[in-house]
Amino acid sequence: MSRSGGVVWLKTVVLLAVAVAAAMLTSVSCRSTVCHLIGGKELWKPNHNYTDWSLQQTFYVGDWLHFVYNKEMFTVLEVNETSYENCSDEGIIFNFTGGFGSDVIKLTQPKTYYFIANGGYCYNNDMKVAVNVVESVYVYQPPMMMMMMYLLPLQVMCVLLLLTRNRQ
Repeated sequence: MSRSGGVVWLKTVVLLAVAVAAAMLTSVSCRSTVCHLIGGKELWKPNHNYTDWSLQQTFYVGDWLHFVYNKEMFTVLEVNETSYENCSDEGIIFNFTGGFGSDVIKLTQPKTYYFIANGGYCYNNDMKVAVNVVESVYVYQPPMMMMMMYLLPLQVMCVLLLLTRNRQ
């Protein structure tokens, strides 16, 4: 009789341990991707301080940039750092201008991305932005219910231990 009680107790403890481990694995929270509208309500246009705007944002791998602009006048070019500093289109990495005046770019790497508008708008009107992208952060945030689950197995084990001792 005590043998079967010990087996039941052991199976119960193992089952509870597996349940707690599964609960811990499912409680890791990930942040959702964000689509950053370049310049906020000012959009992509001349005479706006995009450096100040960019420094107020946090950009993560997987986020998106959305450039909205007058397609008849402006462009969106990704350039290297030197071309960004000199407002030159000589170091073009990619021309994102799609002709619609609304371009969306996915940030795929942790690095600084540099964007300018060509045609003199970068140098004369400060149409350039540098975006520093960092790795996504995964944060473990146990909810109150989860914290209760950590305590419950201890209480159950204590009760089971007392019950099995009382049977002997």
